[in-house]
Order: sequence, then C-alpha cells, then structure tokens
Amino acid sequence: MKKQISDRYEPTSVEPKWISLWEKEKSFEPDLKAGQSFTIVLPPPNVTGSLHIGHALNHTIQDILIRIERKKGKSALWVPGTDHAGIATQVVVERELAKEGKKRTDFTREEFEKKVWEWKEHSGGMIQNQQRLLGESVDWSRSRFTMDEGLSKAVFKVFKTLYDEGLIYRGERIINWCPKTLTAISDLEVEHREVKGKLYHLRYPIVGQPGKYLIVATTRPETMFGDVAVAAHPDDERYKSLKGAELELPLTDRKIPLLFDSFVDKEFGSGLVKITPAHDPNDFEAGQRLGLKPLLVMNPNATLNENAGKYAGLERFVARKKVIDDLQALGLVEKIEEHTHSIGHNSRGGEIIEPYLSTQWFCKMKPLAELAVQAVQSGETEFVPKLWEKTFFEWMNNIRDWCISRQLWWGHRIPAYHCKNCKHIEVSETKVDNCPKCNSTEVEQDTDVLDTWFSSQLWPFSTLGWPENTEDLKKFYPTSVLVTGFDIIFFWVARMIMMGKKFTGKAPFAKVIIHGLVRDKEGKKFSKSIGNVIDPLDMMNKYGTDSFRFFLAATLPEAKDVLFDESRLDGYRSFCNKIWNSSRFILMNLDADWKLEDLESKYGPKLDPMDKWILHRFNETLANYEKAYSKFLFFEMASQIYDFVWGDFCDWYIELVKPRIYGKLGEESKEVAKQVLASILIKALGLLHPFMPFLTEEIYEVFSEGDFLIQTPFPNSYNVSPEDEGVLKTIILQDVVTQIRVQRAENGVPLDKKCKVILKSSESLVASAVKDFEFSILQLARLESIEVNTNYAGEKTDSVGAFRFGEVILPLAGMIDFEKERARIDKELQKLIQEEEKLASKLGNENFIAKANPDVIEKEKEKLKNVRDKKEVLQKGLEKLG
Repeated sequence: MKKQISDRYEPTSVEPKWISLWEKEKSFEPDLKAGQSFTIVLPPPNVTGSLHIGHALNHTIQDILIRIERKKGKSALWVPGTDHAGIATQVVVERELAKEGKKRTDFTREEFEKKVWEWKEHSGGMIQNQQRLLGESVDWSRSRFTMDEGLSKAVFKVFKTLYDEGLIYRGERIINWCPKTLTAISDLEVEHREVKGKLYHLRYPIVGQPGKYLIVATTRPETMFGDVAVAAHPDDERYKSLKGAELELPLTDRKIPLLFDSFVDKEFGSGLVKITPAHDPNDFEAGQRLGLKPLLVMNPNATLNENAGKYAGLERFVARKKVIDDLQALGLVEKIEEHTHSIGHNSRGGEIIEPYLSTQWFCKMKPLAELAVQAVQSGETEFVPKLWEKTFFEWMNNIRDWCISRQLWWGHRIPAYHCKNCKHIEVSETKVDNCPKCNSTEVEQDTDVLDTWFSSQLWPFSTLGWPENTEDLKKFYPTSVLVTGFDIIFFWVARMIMMGKKFTGKAPFAKVIIHGLVRDKEGKKFSKSIGNVIDPLDMMNKYGTDSFRFFLAATLPEAKDVLFDESRLDGYRSFCNKIWNSSRFILMNLDADWKLEDLESKYGPKLDPMDKWILHRFNETLANYEKAYSKFLFFEMASQIYDFVWGDFCDWYIELVKPRIYGKLGEESKEVAKQVLASILIKALGLLHPFMPFLTEEIYEVFSEGDFLIQTPFPNSYNVSPEDEGVLKTIILQDVVTQIRVQRAENGVPLDKKCKVILKSSESLVASAVKDFEFSILQLARLESIEVNTNYAGEKTDSVGAFRFGEVILPLAGMIDFEKERARIDKELQKLIQEEEKLASKLGNENFIAKANPDVIEKEKEKLKNVRDKKEVLQKGLEKLG
C-alpha cells in the first residue's frame, strides 16, 4: 500500500481526477446482475440553463441517495437528461440571431429549427458539465433529451391516445398570453408580483333613466370595450328594481344588459361586476354560464383592435390613459383610488401577461387527476414529508383543464393535420399527406407546439424506452424516489403520476421527497434584482465541492428552507481538513508492507477497552445514520457522521491511542491500535462518501486494491456489546474528562495550570476505569493527579460537577484569583444581559414576527436560548465564587 497522502488537501487537483476516473471506469452504470433495482430520474434542467443553488441542493440529495443504494448492493440507476425548454430556448437562440442583425422570421420554420439544434449541440451541454463538477454519479450513457427521437415518439403516442379518448380537445378559452413572445404560456411561467396601480370606479348610465348610472370598478379600463354585461347578486336589494334594465357602455354606441347571478359578491365594493369574457378567466366562465358571447378587443401584440373603435391601434397602457381622460371629460369617472394588486408577468422577460381569449389545444385534467389521487390515497406513492399530501389533494380537487399548445417554433409540434378543403382535423403519430375524409392533399400540420411540461410529464418512463417494452423499462420502472421542490408538485409531479398511471398502470415513483428552497441567511429568496444570488460554482471553487455538498445536506431541515450562511461553509472546509489530517496521521504510522486484517476474527480478544468503545460508538453512529436515512433526514445523517468523526474518532480515540501507536505499551498493543484506526477510518469514509465523494475516494485509494470506494459495500457494524466493561470504562473516561474541561472553562482555570481532581463515587467500575486510564485522563484533562474518594468532605471553594456515576470535584483554592475572576464573569454577564434584552425586544416586535421568514424567527429564538443558557452558567459561577 502507499505510505502517504499529501500534507494538504487540495480539492482543485483531487476533484478533476475522480470525475475522469469514475466515468472512465463506468462507475455510475447500474450492476444489471444485482437483483433489486433502485432508480431515480433527474428532474431535467433546461438545456439553456446553468447550475444554480436550487439545482445544487436537489442534485446533492439525489446523489446521496444513489450512492448509498449502490453501496447497499442494488442495481442503482440515476437517469440524467435535459429539457428542450420551448420558450426559454427559442428566446436564447433569437437573442443570438439578433447579434447578427437577424430575426426568426428571416428563416423558414425548418431553417430556424435547424439553428436551434445547432445551438443545442454547441452550447446546450453547459449544465451537464457543471453537474460533473458537483460529483453527480448519474449514468451519462443513458442521458436523454426531451426531443430525442424515442421521447418524441412517446409524446405523439400519448397525444393521439388522449385525443382519441376525448381527453384532448381544441377550443376557445382564456389563456395566459405574452404579448412580447406572442404565445400562450403555462401557469408555472407566470410570476405574480404585487404592483401599485389604480382602481377606477366608472359610471355606466342606465338606459331610459337620464342622469342615473351604476358604478362599476375595474383595474383595466382599456378592456371595457369587451364588456358584454354588468352583473349583480339576485338578493342585492339595491338593484332588484332594475331587473331587465340596460346600461350604456361608455365611449361606444352599444347597450349591455344588467344581469343577476349568485357568483357576484354583493358585499364587495358596489356589489356590481362588469363581465368581459374575452379578457378575464372568471368573466369567461360567467359568460359561458349566462350565454354571453365573448368580444375580443385586443390584438396579440397588446394593441387594441377594431372592436375598440377610435382607440384601435393604441398600445394597451396608452389606451388606458386615453380612455380615462375621455371618461373624465364626460363626467363618467366616479373616483380613482390607489390600489396594490397582484399582476402576472412572464417569468422569462418580465412582460405583463394578458388574460386572452384564444383557440388552443386543451387537456381534460379531472379524469387524469382522479388516477393521481388514487395512487396517493392507496399509498402507492407517498409524499415525504406527508404534510404535502394535503396540498396535493387540494390542487387535484380544484384542477382545471390545461392549455397545452404554444405559439412557438421550437418544441414538439402538435401532431394534428388540418385539411384546407373539408376542414377535417386528423391527429396522427405519423405524418399525414392526404385527408382521410376527402382525400385532399391540401393538408397542413398544426403550427403550434406542445407545452414543455407535456413531454416532461412522461419523463420517468419515456427515458426508459416507453412505448417500447425495453429491458430498462422492465427492470427500472417504476422508479424508487423523486426528489423535488414543493413549487412544482402541481405542475410536474402530479402530471407525472397521472401519466404513469394512465399509460403504464403504475405510479412512476414510490416516494416523493419534497425539500425546501435555499434562501439567503435573512430568509429572502435569491433574486438577481435583490443582488443576493449565489453561484454554486464559486462556492465549490472557494471551499471545495465536498464542503459545499456537506453544507447543503447538513443545513437542510425537514420541511423547511435552507438558510445560506457562508460562514458555515468555512466550518465544513475545516471538517474536510480534519478528516484529511487525521487520515494522514494514521497513514504516516503504517509501514509500507502493512495490511488491513479482519479485525474481529484476528484481534478480537486483544482489543483494548478504548478499542471496544470506539467500535461501539461506530455501531451507535451507524444505527442512527440508518434510522435517519430511513426517514430521509439528511441533516441528521450529516450530524451523526460529523459528530462521530470529529468528536469520537479524531478528538478522543486518536488522542487516546497515540501512546500505543508510538509503541509505549508494547508492539502488540501498537498493532491492534493501527488495525482499529484503519478499520474505523475506512468504515467512516464509507458513511461520509455519499456526502463527500472526492475527499473520501482520494483517501480510500491508499487502502484499495484496485477498487473504488464508490463500489465498495455499505459499512456494517462490529460485534461488540454496549454493556462490555471496556466500553463502559471508556465512557466513564470520556464523561470525566469532559466534565473537568467544562469546569476549568467555567471557572477560568488556565490551561497551563495542572489541577488535582477528586471523583466522589462508590461505583467500583469508576475506580477500575481510573486505574486503567489514569495516564490518559491526566494527559487529556491536564491534571496533576486524580483520585477516587467516596468520603471526600469538600471545601467551599471547590467546583463540583456531575457525571453518570458520581461527582467530579475540582478544588479551586490556589488555582485562580477569585476577585479577578468575579470581575471577569460580571463583565461578561453584563454583555449577555444587553444581548438578551436586544433579542427579546426583537422577538417581541409584532412587525418583525409578521414579516420575517419562520426559519429566521427560529434562528433568533435559538440565539436567545443560547444567551440565557450562557447567562445561567455564569451566574452559577459567580455563586460558586461567593
């Protein structure tokens, strides 16, 4: 074996080495001979994208899962890929063309599509290269793209099947329309922002009643030309006498009816609403119910059309100002109020979305939603944490039909063919040249493409070869786990469950792990406009990828958001260095011809009490790690292995065995200590590996015989009883030394002062432990002497602390200057009292509690608790000093 690793851990040299070696040796491909499979499909990032902090968290969780299950002997497959991201990709390519002074319409549709494919081949792989830098152990040989030939075949088959069953239809509905990109967009692509605007209270004259009018409020007066009625509640006494009345629609020569319908809230405003079916989704539904014909008053580019009369051609916001000016001149404005309301914007560019009546393709969702509800109710698919199931059911029970068509050139073109001759529409998985109804050759394919989510909803099975019954599909579907953020449960997760049940008869995954978002340390969302965005690649370069990954997992609380505090990253970099330096110490003390033996079979009877203790502590850590893993509590797994490695192994066991390693207790004890050190190190590396793949693989390489740590079995436990006398004695040692250290710190006893300590205990095991470990206790606690004295009477100046078998007594007489120590403690107390008042005031501020992120509030509460705990310790210290 190699004797040494370098004196410093350098992530920049280690990480590229393992990225290359793992791929070269096909370490990420599943073992097809293994019986049980474990599958994850990576939520496909946009082909236009780059790795952001949300990806880093989501992908790290998945990598932890897949690395653990691979080590547990399963045929573990993690399927990567990218989404064609319709509108986002088209915008990027159009932007590139604009640099050359060209636009999309300078090309034919086929020429433009070719340009996009060229861009995809040259620039579209950036995010996958960044995924490699994060250490993701995906099977790159199975990487898919949502517009691959096989996935496209799946899309067309699903469309055709749903159409034939009447679940896909073409119709006129209100959709989210972007006047800039000139396409319908999905609800997910609409970003609602609170905007300061105005609420206009307008007067609609009553026909035949000069000087009388009804007041109707609107935020969009430019759409009033599309009004087809005004409605009141049937029980509203204010308007009962006006049944059958008509109103003059201002600025037009039209008259519209006053109608009565129970959908109107008579308590809100004037109790009247104007109905504009072509420009408001709620009005459209009301219009359908009341038999009102919609009137479209806007062009696709958000200018007013001929139905707006003299305002035709004006841009919507210019028209708004002109309309209000003209209404005011006519005395038809009752009042104008400042009004803050939520307005939808296109998340890709920021254009204000227009609710717009358009002929589009839709998918009936209610029958499909029932399949998804059944899968979750039956336990076939389980949400973790379970609380998200309630949200899921609420969405499913209130689901509406989905507009699946987009007015783009990039994407899966809708497989519908329109006959110009007889107007027949033929839906087909393959190209149609002749109309099957009239045999005309005047047939054109629909110009729209499908919403990107239509293809990504098939991802769990289309990536495995469906609709063909492939070997991959048989072995790896249904998948095991989906990891995702809560923000796309409805838009993606639910639809995948629907499609999985509909087309395979099985839910696509057994568990859905929902994690929170990554926010800044103040609890704010990362946003370019705020200027708080964190580039994960910068963090990985600065602190090392392993530190960054460990941070993400260790700070991920159950069902809560991650608060990004960069100072924590520095702490985890120190942890990496601790692991490296401890490993280096162990390796420095192993001879060139040293070999790791089977510890228990060869050295079992020769194990020292402290050896048995560290084996027991590893067993406890392993059990807690596994328990946390069974609940997907990644922060708890990280905490368990962190505490064991840094605390038990490095700070305790390595320090305890140094005299043995240096040969002070004989050659046999020296060899046993080396074997235990190496055995524990390798098993600890096995538990650390899913979190820190690069560092652990680099250290393990010294011990390996050609294998990689990624391929070794998951660590198992040692055969040692927690009731073993040696284990209990070492626990006593640890308790006693910890208590002495606490008392020294609390009482300000300098580290260079050698103390005397008395243990007051009647337990024979304590005396035996002190006898066995006296040298270690004196070294670790910096003592002059330690004795067990059951009858010790004690002095007033003694410091007394408890351990599980009695008392630890530290005589302070002659050890400290009591007056000086009292002054020091008092000064520290005053600082803590001020801090306590400040934190208590903050948490008592109703404004802070109402506005702050819950995680920030919890953090402040934890600070207050820590301050009060420290204050209590210092107050006790003062009492001891009289």
